[in-house]
Amino acid sequence: MLSLPAAAEVSEHILLQASPLAGFQYYGGKQVWAEMHEGDVLELVREPQNAYDSRAVRVEWHGIKLGYVPRRDNEAVARLMDRGNRLEARISRLSPSRNPWQRILFEVYLPIR
Repeated sequence: MLSLPAAAEVSEHILLQASPLAGFQYYGGKQVWAEMHEGDVLELVREPQNAYDSRAVRVEWHGIKLGYVPRRDNEAVARLMDRGNRLEARISRLSPSRNPWQRILFEVYLPIR
């Protein structure tokens, strides 16, 4: 288990998954690339009405849409969020690769109270 600084009532976090960010090339990541850092907190936003994927989970940095949890990785995250679990996410790696799937790697955690 990994301990991350967070709210006082959270004592530990369980790493649920590490994923590349899907859709980086289509959203706001390019405009804020120089401002992002490994370890930055990301917000996960559930989009059950998404026209392309009913399990869609949007990934934001400071309110800017960066992309999505990849479709192949979003089932457990969506299910936990739908059940009311508050998940946390952080940037684990930034890479200046030309391949948009390699630009941002992020991790999703379940806080333990």
